[in-house]
Amino acid sequence: MTQSQIILKLAKTFNTNRIYAHYLFNAADKNNLFDNAKEINKQKPKPFIKWVGGKRQLLKQFRDLGLYPPEGFNPSTNSYFEPFVGGGAVFFDLIPKKAELSDLNSELVTTYNVIKNNVEELIKSLKKHKYEKEYYLKVRAKDPEKLSDIEVASRFIFLNRTGFNGMYRVNSSGKFNVPFGKYKNPIICDEENLRRVSKTLEGVIIRQQDYKNVLKKAKKGDFIYFDPPYYPVSSTSSFTSYTANNFSEREQVELRDTFIELNRRGCYVMLSNSDTSFIHELYSGIDNVRITKVKASRAINSKASKRGKINEVLITNY
Repeated sequence: MTQSQIILKLAKTFNTNRIYAHYLFNAADKNNLFDNAKEINKQKPKPFIKWVGGKRQLLKQFRDLGLYPPEGFNPSTNSYFEPFVGGGAVFFDLIPKKAELSDLNSELVTTYNVIKNNVEELIKSLKKHKYEKEYYLKVRAKDPEKLSDIEVASRFIFLNRTGFNGMYRVNSSGKFNVPFGKYKNPIICDEENLRRVSKTLEGVIIRQQDYKNVLKKAKKGDFIYFDPPYYPVSSTSSFTSYTANNFSEREQVELRDTFIELNRRGCYVMLSNSDTSFIHELYSGIDNVRITKVKASRAINSKASKRGKINEVLITNY
């Protein structure tokens, strides 16, 4: 059996993607490959925060459609970029050798970097939190600009784990305003996963920056995944704000233009968005670009009848 065949068998055995299967192949003892790979796979990190619209639920669907990861992407020689990183579901699924993660959310980026560089101090801080409504409101009211990086990360994870549905929403002043969530026993400090995440982030570049900065580095053969704030499916559906600045039609057009430039360079580009006529019109007629509908679960809506499966689109240039 060739190395490529073994990697494909690893991917099938562990229901994972080709890039992570390649990682398992390199990391496992070749004398006991599949058993050792099974043990390594058990230690695979997962996103450390809940994220509304996170892509974990869709990754198998992406793979089954043959759209992820791009067949030509070589993680040994090229880089992976994930602007709008959020919970980082795609990054933690791939675990690529060379990666750059970025976001405009300064507290999120601080949290990633604290986990990367100072995870044990973060764990100590997280263990001090209490799951009580009054305490939650007190922590929520704190100004992150007056906190240390450890405190910022600890507050961010605590609010994410105990706030309503793991939402991240700020008001027009940029203040986090998600209400207290009701859970039986929320895990505020998953210390073993945090340590695994920390190890995985070694060597990964993590920056607070606009997604367009990817244009400064991305080259032919690199893989970029965009998961931006979605274009609203109706005039009333966009009820959350990710930052104090909205991501409007103009920003969607600028993102499309960035997609086109990366496509021109020979990068592999994958982008998620809402299934609307506006998004279809934006990405139609571009060389090599394919728009595929996928089914996603919607957990948040003011009307219970509108929760459940909805259409999204996955836009790819390969």
